[in-house]
Amino acid sequence: MTPHELLAVIDKHERWLKRLTGGARAMLALADLQGHNFSGANLQNSKLSGANLSDCDFTGANLTATDLFAARLTRAILVNANLTNADLRGAHLRGARLKCAILRGADLRGGALLDRRSPSNVKMEPSDLRGADMDDATLSNANLAGADLSECSLVGADCSGAQLAGANMARSVMKSANFAGCDMRGVNLNSSNLMGAKLRDANLAGAVLAGANLRNADLQGANLEGVDLSNVDMLGANFSRSAETFSASIQRILSQHQAWITSNGDKGERADLEGQDLSHIDLNGANLGGANLKGVNFSGAKLRDCLFVMADLSGAGLNFADLTGATLDGANLRGSNLTGAKLDNAKIGSVEIKGPNGRGTGRKWPANLSNTIMVQASLTRASMRGVNLSGADLRGADLSGANLLEANIRGANLTDAITTGANLPAPDEDDDFN
Repeated sequence: MTPHELLAVIDKHERWLKRLTGGARAMLALADLQGHNFSGANLQNSKLSGANLSDCDFTGANLTATDLFAARLTRAILVNANLTNADLRGAHLRGARLKCAILRGADLRGGALLDRRSPSNVKMEPSDLRGADMDDATLSNANLAGADLSECSLVGADCSGAQLAGANMARSVMKSANFAGCDMRGVNLNSSNLMGAKLRDANLAGAVLAGANLRNADLQGANLEGVDLSNVDMLGANFSRSAETFSASIQRILSQHQAWITSNGDKGERADLEGQDLSHIDLNGANLGGANLKGVNFSGAKLRDCLFVMADLSGAGLNFADLTGATLDGANLRGSNLTGAKLDNAKIGSVEIKGPNGRGTGRKWPANLSNTIMVQASLTRASMRGVNLSGADLRGADLSGANLLEANIRGANLTDAITTGANLPAPDEDDDFN
């Protein structure tokens, strides 16, 4: 088809849309239109199923409700194009540029692809969007079930409510993208970058996340049933898992510890969870006093108002955990990682040592936070009187209003720490803390 003939078709189609005399719907199914320029054209409701539209320029074009079933749009430019409710089942969009395109409600499921060399040969295969640039695109409520979106760029894209079950999104870059409420069951997110992405209430049951980056992602309310998170970067991610989602043995240990606490040791047994992965667990208000929690991974855990009196948390990973209002009197946190953790209003003091007769000895057992990493931790109004912070890394930590009187801060690094209103101990002459 010559450019002149194509312009005539577009002109008649626009007249058809306006219901003017001489108008005719653009019927370009199976047409070979590779490389043509459709920028700014109004092709709403046109029929382009099976057409070869590779390398075409659709910048700013109106393709609302257009039939692009099994069309070839390889390397096509669809920047700012409107594809609302378009039928793109089985379409090939490999390497296409869809930056800021609108695909709200579009159907990108698999479909029948026609083999141009053999018209009688019809086969089913998924829509191919491999390597497509879809930054800032709008895909809300689009149907991409089973689509191949591997190695795509979806930075800042709005995919809220989209159907993505079974889609292949391996190695894709989706930083700050919105997947809230999406159906992502069984999706392949292997080695994908979802840093800062919104995945609230998304259904990720059975998804593959090996090697994925979910730093600072919002996963609150997301369904992660059957998902292996052991090789996923979840640093700073917002989501929690109830104790009921952990293994039966961990649930039993927690239950037995509760019985041990409430019966003063007559029933149950003290929890021994050394080295266990309890990342992102929700234990708000739990009593884990006296428990062996050495080396436990509590990263991102919800531990508000928890009791850790005399617990052993040495070497534990508590980075980005929420310990607001928690009580850690006499706890051993030596060498633990509390980077970015919240300890506002926490009580990290001493426990009075009692003799065999139950009477006080006049001596105290202070909490041990020596050599802990507390970079950019929040400790506003925390009570830390007499605590051992020797060698602790408190760079950039917020100690506003905290009480550290009589604390041992020898060798602690307080570079860029906020100490407004804090009660700090008078340094000894030979102190070398920063």
